[in-house]
Amino acid sequence: MTKLLITDTILRDAHQSQAATRMRTDEMLPACEILDSIGFWSLECWGGATFDACMRFLGEDPWERLRKLRKALPNTRLQMLLRGQNLIGYKHYADDVVESFCAKAIENGIDVVRVFDALNDLRNIETCLKSIKKHGGICEAAISYTISPVHNEDYFVSLAKNMESMGADVICVKDMANLLLPAEAHKLIKRLKESVKAPIHLHTHNTTGTGDMTNLMAAWAGVDIVDCALSPLANGTSQPATESLVAALRGTERDTGLDLARLSEAASYFRGVAERLKNDGFLDPKVLRVDTNTLLYQVPGGMLSNLISQLKQANAVDRYYDVLAEIPRVRKDFGYPPLVTPTSQIVGSQAVLNVLSGERYKVFTKESKGLLRGEYGKLPGEVNEEVRKKAVGDAPLIVCRPADNIEPEMAKYRAEAGDLAKSDEDVLSFALFPQVAPKFLAARNSPAPAAPAEDAVRTLIVEDTGN
Repeated sequence: MTKLLITDTILRDAHQSQAATRMRTDEMLPACEILDSIGFWSLECWGGATFDACMRFLGEDPWERLRKLRKALPNTRLQMLLRGQNLIGYKHYADDVVESFCAKAIENGIDVVRVFDALNDLRNIETCLKSIKKHGGICEAAISYTISPVHNEDYFVSLAKNMESMGADVICVKDMANLLLPAEAHKLIKRLKESVKAPIHLHTHNTTGTGDMTNLMAAWAGVDIVDCALSPLANGTSQPATESLVAALRGTERDTGLDLARLSEAASYFRGVAERLKNDGFLDPKVLRVDTNTLLYQVPGGMLSNLISQLKQANAVDRYYDVLAEIPRVRKDFGYPPLVTPTSQIVGSQAVLNVLSGERYKVFTKESKGLLRGEYGKLPGEVNEEVRKKAVGDAPLIVCRPADNIEPEMAKYRAEAGDLAKSDEDVLSFALFPQVAPKFLAARNSPAPAAPAEDAVRTLIVEDTGN
């Protein structure tokens, strides 16, 4: 076996999973020289919720963050997370928007684009994959890992083969809720290594306390790359700690070759950043707790936070465990979608409605109707047709690739953005976050932009992926 390669998530998923994506660019840049010298396979630094948080809360241009990181990290691949046809927003966009975004992300400094679809509907990553390859990026196609009667080893191996045939350079197993247990990880990685030629990359969290063991067993099964986070923002709802895995494998056939002294130096810096995040109220000790409820209900950590918030607003926190028990029932009725953005929010909100209304499916959210109608793609399992009929009535189901029904949008967004947009990047920011970008762009464009006002209630932007 060759050495195990490491992607470190300290600049993106680590602080997204633990601290509401509130690490600032000026807190990242001082660490870049040491990070760039360590020898990571990549640094994940962009995508996910960073885009929204930059503009909404930090008063930063996410594109400028990327350019600064690219300049400061000349020797290390930069990686981002992309939600397929949803990009980094919460709906499907037209193909011209998808291609433009992929082109600009790569042009501004991204090397590796991890692209996934919440339903594992490969039609929803086709345009991303082609665009990434066209513009010279490394396409890492990701399998949304989950457990259900329709999700098993054969299913995941088939997905990986199809992803490779579509042109994926790397295959990622994206275990957003830390459901992939160590023994299962060993079996799955072994099967994937026997079935595809592309390198296999494992992404997990440590929500259930098994992440370190899962990474270790995957290493012995031959996984090529794993995600870790430097220790100040590791574990709990984040990734397992980088230093721990590097130490565990030292002197073995999977020795990472990374220098623990350099990792310690980088970690020392980020301890200060973590302390600032804690003092400002963003780093809650609860995110570090082991929560085996995730294994029972398959609810990612970020989704749990959202559920608690919804129940508090309804003065119904005492119904928490009723909602947790309802989630698997809704998921079954909806055809067993993996619980990752945006399907986790859809299933969770519907479960809350079912419990609080006193009658299952008395009310449907707009998003539940869209999911059942096919607006998000093909559901992996069999849908409860009585529930679907109640939700969508006689409306025709969408059986084609959902984006086939969307006309080109870039010209429309360019016109709507008007003078606010000074570049194609600005147009894309406007397209993805039409409620947030106009205020940000107007403030940025003004002669003396005001300092961003941090949200009073410290609303969390925590993706269910970490992911």
